Amino acid sequence: MTLDDMVRRHGSWLEAGVEEGPVVSSRIRLARNLDQYSFPGWASEEENLAVWNQAVAMFQTLEPNFISWSMAETPALDKEILFERHLISQELAEQEDSCGVFVSPDECMSVMVNEEDHIRIQSLQAGLNLQEAWRAADKLDDALEAQLTYAFSPKLGYLTSCPSNVGTGMRASVMLHLPGLVLMEEMDPVINGISKIGLAVRGMWGEGTEAAGNMFQVSNQITLGRREDEIIAHLEQIVLELIEHENNARIRLMENRSLMVEDHVARAFGTLSHARLLSSGEALNLLSTLRLGRDLGMTDQFSRRELDTLFISSQPAHLQKLENKELEPEERDVVRAEMLRDYMKNASASDI
Repeated sequence: MTLDDMVRRHGSWLEAGVEEGPVVSSRIRLARNLDQYSFPGWASEEENLAVWNQAVAMFQTLEPNFISWSMAETPALDKEILFERHLISQELAEQEDSCGVFVSPDECMSVMVNEEDHIRIQSLQAGLNLQEAWRAADKLDDALEAQLTYAFSPKLGYLTSCPSNVGTGMRASVMLHLPGLVLMEEMDPVINGISKIGLAVRGMWGEGTEAAGNMFQVSNQITLGRREDEIIAHLEQIVLELIEHENNARIRLMENRSLMVEDHVARAFGTLSHARLLSSGEALNLLSTLRLGRDLGMTDQFSRRELDTLFISSQPAHLQKLENKELEPEERDVVRAEMLRDYMKNASASDI
C-alpha cells in the first residue's frame, strides 16, 4: 500500500454508519520507552538511530505486515497526508532524523518511533469503540514488549518523557461531532465542566488545534494511579453524557429554531454546490452543517461515510496528492471547491 492508494480510500477507522449520532471515532494511545536508551529529547543521534533500527527489524517479524515511513526519507507532502489521516502527530511530521511510523494496512494501528517517546502505539476504531481499540493496542503492546524492555517503575508505572503520561502511559480519546451544542452556544460551559473532572477537549487534529467543523476530541488527562479499564470507563461515561447533551440540543434546535437550521443546511448545500473558492476551514464547517442536516433527516442524498471521508480528503495535502502536484493556497481553494461541487451534483436543492 502506498500513500497514493491511501488518499483514494477512507481508513477502516472511519467506517461511517457504524454508529449514528455524534460519535465519529475512538482512539487509544500508549506511550512507551526503552530502558537502555535516553528518552528521545535527551538522546544522542546514535541512540535514536539504534532505536529506529531496532524497530525496523522488529516490525519485520510482526503480523499484519506494517507499512513503514522513515521521516528522513518521506517528502513533506506525504508527511502531511499521514498527519491529516491521524496516523502521525504534527511533531513527528516536523522531524527528520532516525524517526518514523509503522502503519497497519487498514490504518487502524500506527506506531510512531522517536516522537516524544521511543514508541507511541495508536489504535483507532470507528464509533464509540474504546474497548476494541484498547484490546488491539494492548495486544500489539504485548507483542512489542516480548522483544523489548520498557522503562518501568514498580511504584510509578511506565516512564515517559512528559510527566503527565507517567503511569499507564495511556491516552484514550473519542472524536465527536457537536454542532447542536455549538449552535445553542452551550459548548464553552461543557468544555469548562469537562476540564474540572480530569478530561481535556481539543480540536479535530488533537492538541493545539481548533475545533474545525464542530469536531472535538475528548480525552483523559490523568494516567497515574488509575488502571486502564478505569480510565476507559470514566471516559465512556462522560462521552455518553455528551451524546445525550448533543441530542437534546438538536431536539431543542428543531423545536425552537427549525427554520434557522433548515436555512443553515440549505445555505451550506448551496455554497458547496456553487462555490469557486473554498478554504479548508470553510469546507469543514459547511460539511459539518450537511452532516447535521443528514442526522436530522433533512437529506439522505449523502451517506455518513461520504461526508466523513470528505472531511479528510478536502484537506490540503490530500488535494495535492490527488492532483499529483504541489498547489499554492489559492489553487488548493479552487481544486477543493471543484471537488466538492462534483459531490453535490448527486443531490438537488429540492432534496435538502
